[in-house]
Amino acid sequence: MDTVTASLPPEAPLAMPVQDLRAAPDRRADEAAGPSYAWRRAAVIGAAIVITLIATYEMNAVLNSRGVSVLGVFILALFTTLFAWIALAFTSACAGVVATLQTPAPGTAAPLTTRTALLMPTYNESPARVFAGVEAMLMALDSAGQRHLFDCFILSDTTSPEIWIAEEAAFLDLRTRIPDGLYYRRRPRNTGRKAGNVAEWVERFGAAYPHMVTLDADSLMAAETLIHLAKAMEASPGTGLLQTLPVIVNGTSVFARMQQFAGRVYGPMIAQGITWWHGPAGNYWGHNAIIRTAAFASAAGLPTLRGGPPFGGHILSHDFVEAALMRRAGWAIRMLPALPGSYEESPPSLTDIAIRDRRWAQGNLQHARIIRTRGLHWVSRLHLAMGIGSYVTSPLWLLFILAGILIALQTRFIRPEYFGATRSLFPNWPVIDPVLARTVFGATMAILLAPKLMAYGLLLRDRVLRQGCGGAGRAFVSMLIETLIGGLVAPIAMLIQSVAVMGILAGRDSGWNAQTRDGVRVSVVATARAYWRYSAFGVVLAAAAFAVSPALAAWMAPILIGLVLAIPLVAWTAGPNPLWRRIGLLRIPEEYAPPDILARAALLRARPAPPLPTAIAHLLADPALMAAHRAWLPPPRPRGAGPIDPMLALALAKLDDTDSLATLEAALTPAETAALLGHMPALDRLAQLG
Repeated sequence: MDTVTASLPPEAPLAMPVQDLRAAPDRRADEAAGPSYAWRRAAVIGAAIVITLIATYEMNAVLNSRGVSVLGVFILALFTTLFAWIALAFTSACAGVVATLQTPAPGTAAPLTTRTALLMPTYNESPARVFAGVEAMLMALDSAGQRHLFDCFILSDTTSPEIWIAEEAAFLDLRTRIPDGLYYRRRPRNTGRKAGNVAEWVERFGAAYPHMVTLDADSLMAAETLIHLAKAMEASPGTGLLQTLPVIVNGTSVFARMQQFAGRVYGPMIAQGITWWHGPAGNYWGHNAIIRTAAFASAAGLPTLRGGPPFGGHILSHDFVEAALMRRAGWAIRMLPALPGSYEESPPSLTDIAIRDRRWAQGNLQHARIIRTRGLHWVSRLHLAMGIGSYVTSPLWLLFILAGILIALQTRFIRPEYFGATRSLFPNWPVIDPVLARTVFGATMAILLAPKLMAYGLLLRDRVLRQGCGGAGRAFVSMLIETLIGGLVAPIAMLIQSVAVMGILAGRDSGWNAQTRDGVRVSVVATARAYWRYSAFGVVLAAAAFAVSPALAAWMAPILIGLVLAIPLVAWTAGPNPLWRRIGLLRIPEEYAPPDILARAALLRARPAPPLPTAIAHLLADPALMAAHRAWLPPPRPRGAGPIDPMLALALAKLDDTDSLATLEAALTPAETAALLGHMPALDRLAQLG
C-alpha cells in the first residue's frame, strides 16, 4: 500500500548530543555583533538606566523628603525595579521607530537549491485545523513552483485515542490530494514534550534536510515567506535561526481581537526595536522560524534538569534556551520583523491565556537554573532574565500597590512617631509630597503609553496598515478601546500571574494541556466561579482606598474597577462583539483583505466535518484506515525489555474479560484505549469483537 509505506521517508540520522550547561562549549567561527551593535545596545540600555535613575531620584523625594524610612526604602526599591522594566521597553520602542523608518523591504536572493522540512508538532489538537493549515501551505508552495523543495512532517504527540485515529484518517485523506512529501508520525510516549518531539525528528531524519521550519498547530506561513527564509539561510551560512514576526489573526472574541489589533499595530515597531539592538544575539519564540538543522543538532540538545517539577525535569520554555545555546556555539540568531506572511492565532479569552501562561510562567522561572550556563552571550542571559521578569513583575506590582495603600492607611489612621527613643533631627516615617507624586505618576504613565502613540504615528505613514485598520480615525478609537479595556484587564492578569508564581514557588506543576483556539461564549456563572476571588479582593482594596480618601480611590480607579468588575469583564471579553466588527473597530488589514494563505486555509477549515466516532469504532469501520494504522505502529516491545506498561496491562485484562465491544469501550479509560490501539495482538482481538 503506497500510502502506508510512504508514511515516513527513509531515516537520515543526525546526532543531537545533550549539552553540558557547566562546560565550555565548542564554538564555531563566531559571527560577531560588530561595533554598530555595541553602540546600539549601549544607547538603548544606557538611556533606560538614565531615565530610571532620574525617576528613582524623584520618587525618593516623594517618599523620603524628610528623612529615610524603612517602608519608604522598600517602596523605592520596588519602584526602581518596575520602572526600569518600562524604561527599557520605552527606549527599545524608540529604537523601533528609528529602525522602522530605516528598514528597507526584504530583498530577494538567488534561486533556492536546498531542501527544507516543515515540522508541525501537534498535541491533542483538532485534526481538521492542523491538516487544513498543512494543506493550505503545501498548495501555496505548489502554486509557487517550489513544492519539490519542501517536505512536511506532522509530528503527533497526541494522547487522545479519538484524535489519534482522526489524525491518521485525515493524513490518509490528504495523501490522496498531496501524494508526495507529506509524512505523519505519532510518538507513543511524549518524552520531552514539544522539544523532545522535534529532537526525535532531528535524530531520525535531520541529516536529509539542511533547514527546518518549526510551526504550531495554529501557524500559517505564505509560500513566499517560506521561500524567502530558505533563501536567506542559504545566503548566510553563519546564521543558525531566523525568527519571523507572526501576525495574530482570526480573532472572533473581544479579547482575541484586542490581542490581534495590539499585535498588528504595536508589534512591528517593538520587534524592529529589539532587532535593532539584539542583532545576531536574538531570541526564538518556538514557532514560525527557520533553523539550520545541523546547527540545532550540534548545539541545542537540552539536558534534563536535576530534581522534579516545577524547577527540575524537562525544560518547558525550551525555545529561549535553544536560542541561547546556539548563540553560545557561535551561530547568529536573527529576526526578520519586516518579512510579511507569517501568522498565528491567540487564545480567545483571559481564562485561556491564563492556562497557557501558567505553563509559560513555570518554564520561564525554570530559567533561573539555566541563566548561569557557562559561555552564554550576555544578551542571551538578558533574554532569560527578562523572561523570568515578565512573570516576577506581577507579584512585585502587587506588593507595590499594597505597600502604597499601607502607607496611606497608616498616615490616615495612625499618628506617626516622628521621633523615637533615639535622638534624631529627622523623622523615620515616610512623608509623601503630593504635588511631586502627581508629577512622577504622570511621567510614569507617559513613558508607559508613549510606545502606543509612537506606533500610531508609524501607522499614519503606512497606507496599507492605516486603511486596513479602518482609517486614521477608527484606528485611533480602536487604540483607545484597546488601551482602556487592556488597562481594566491588567490588574486581573496581575493577580492571575501572581497566584501562578506563588504556586510554582510552592512546588505545584503546571502539567501539559492542549490550548483552546476557538472562541465560545462563556457563561457568567462559570466565570463567577473562577473569578469571584478577584472581585472580592477588588472590593477590599476599594474599601481601604475609600477609608483613606475619595481622592486615593479615584487615583486607583483603573485597578479597582477592573478587579471589582472582573466577572462581567472576563465574560464579556470572551464573547464576540458583532457591532464593533461591523463598524470596523479593532480591525486589522488581514481581516479587511485576507492574504491568499489565510483565505485558502479558511475555506479548507470550513469543510463540513462529521463528529468523531470512538477510536475503536472508527478503525473497525474503515479497513483501509485499520491497515494503515497497523503499518504505522512502532515495533512491539521485546519480552523482558523495559518496564511493563500498566495501561496496556489493564486494557488487555479488560479485553480478555468481555465479549462485547460496547461493554469494553465503556470500561476503558482514554489512556487504556490508546494503549490497546498501539498493541497489534489487541487489534486482532478487537477485529473479532467487531
